[in-house]
Amino acid sequence: MELINTPGKDPWEALKQFTAARIALGRTGSGLPTNAMLRFKLAHAHARDAVHAPLDTSHIKEGLKERKLSVIEVASKAADRITYLQRPDLGRVPDAYSITSLQEQAFPCDVCIVIADGLSARAIHLYALPLLDELLPLLEAAGKTLAPVCVATQARVALADHIAFHLKARLSVILIGERPGLSASDSMGAYLTFEPRPGLTDDSRNCISNIRPEGISSQLAAAKLFYLIREAFERKISGVALKDNYGLLPDASDERLL
Repeated sequence: MELINTPGKDPWEALKQFTAARIALGRTGSGLPTNAMLRFKLAHAHARDAVHAPLDTSHIKEGLKERKLSVIEVASKAADRITYLQRPDLGRVPDAYSITSLQEQAFPCDVCIVIADGLSARAIHLYALPLLDELLPLLEAAGKTLAPVCVATQARVALADHIAFHLKARLSVILIGERPGLSASDSMGAYLTFEPRPGLTDDSRNCISNIRPEGISSQLAAAKLFYLIREAFERKISGVALKDNYGLLPDASDERLL
């Protein structure tokens, strides 16, 4: 590709086809052109809307029941959205009622899946159930037992460690809306922890980020997630000790998953 610095034409213009990042916006004097400024404000409004949008738990629960899955609703100690945004620590811990519900339905099992609003409920509405449709058959074929799926509100990533601990699960997976950016307000992340329990830190978790059509597809994310789950059980580790080598090494079973 040839980049020519022609007067009046931004030489970065041709690179915009490769990225959603804000490049080659142009300028008017020392500021941005009006169109670029308006697009920036619109993207910022979308990001703010995504952060404050509530999770449609009824829609998620209905979808899970259609898939013959048991469901538990979990709330964090953050009583409302404002508290959730101002006190991240409260979003990492289930409230007392939720702990009782989890303990009443606990049994020794392999995997606990949590679907959580995080900072983008829109991402969960769009991608959580499609990802489960890819992941659940893989777990079933591998003989993994599942805890009831938990639908969590005002939730941070570490909440899954508490939930799985109380449900007596050996591994936790949380699908959670990621912090919106100016080019993506609907990105979902998936985190897994082996032997989850309260008090673990981020280095104990593996993350697959940017799950959306313009990033990592649900099919690929499920395949990578299953790879990490399988490796976590075989090696009894997760987090920084467990590398995501999916697709890097020849493996007949991986090819089957693509």
